[in-house]
Amino acid sequence: MGGGRVIRLSALLAVLISVLLPQSAAGGKARPPVLAYYYIWYDENSWNRAKTDYPLLGRYSSDDADIMRRHILAAKSVGITGFVVSWKSTPTLDRRLATLTGVARTEDFKLSIIYQGLDFDRNPLPTERVATDLLLFEERYAADPVFAVFGKPLVIWSGTWKFSLEGITRAAGPVRDRLLVLGSEKSLAGYERIASAVDGNAYYWSSVDPRRDKRAAAKLTAMSTAVHRHKGLWIAPFAPGFDARVIAGKRVVDRRDGETLRRQYAAAINSSPDALGLISWNEFSENSHIEPSIAHGDRYLDVLRDITRTPTPTLNPLAADSSSTDNPGRSPIGLAVTSGTLLLTILLILLIRHRHRHRS
Repeated sequence: MGGGRVIRLSALLAVLISVLLPQSAAGGKARPPVLAYYYIWYDENSWNRAKTDYPLLGRYSSDDADIMRRHILAAKSVGITGFVVSWKSTPTLDRRLATLTGVARTEDFKLSIIYQGLDFDRNPLPTERVATDLLLFEERYAADPVFAVFGKPLVIWSGTWKFSLEGITRAAGPVRDRLLVLGSEKSLAGYERIASAVDGNAYYWSSVDPRRDKRAAAKLTAMSTAVHRHKGLWIAPFAPGFDARVIAGKRVVDRRDGETLRRQYAAAINSSPDALGLISWNEFSENSHIEPSIAHGDRYLDVLRDITRTPTPTLNPLAADSSSTDNPGRSPIGLAVTSGTLLLTILLILLIRHRHRHRS
């Protein structure tokens, strides 16, 4: 084997290693995980209220395990690591969370929780109710690897700004050995008020407009700095757009064919987050969804895939027959990795044989 051929093989080997290994292993800095907010409150009748757009999968029920699986496969295909599931303990939401957990386990997908700390009228739940629900979640899921995004399950407490520091400490304190409990404060002062009682902060800022809100990026960076100073986790928000006029909202943030999502992502990633909080997978009343829909098609999956530099799958992950449950290795990504690994092995064998002959 000539020297030029060895050089070409070595170069090809280097390229394959850079593609097949994670960024951190290949020498680059690993990107923070992308976690998409996910809602399991839908019944078939939910779609008749306060909606102007609808999923391409139809007006589904959140009890449908097949819908959950197709959501997860589509999310994985665009670089989403896991869902942040909106939950508080009710018979319906408990049942749906259990189903989703089982599906996520079969698809090697992560879950976290955003705890619904406010009621329908935006009033805080009784602290005793929150404490009971957190203990219930800890008992059921603290040891489940599906929830181990950061080693321990992650729970974002929505609406912490409506609770006293004493109340947050009383409810979250008993579970913080086994759970990570984050606040959801909307300002630096708000976070500093509760920092001693939580393990970080996740800002659910769905209505920011990068063109109008010139100080938004600086605000995210300042909040990140404060959270990290307290040795907490910072989850930075980004969204494709916003329009909640059907539920009495007034602000509209145009999607601008993906520009809004790209600019919000840039601001979020520049704030040095521990994770990125995508708002949202399927919040249709506020029109922040990226789930493929009648109005937008799969445009925002394409934009997110480009942002996260995730390879385009050869099969449609939303198709009914695209499940990887029976044979995960036959997913598009699994096939690509398997083929690449085989080629890498062949190249290594050729190089080793050449060096052995050269030395002998």
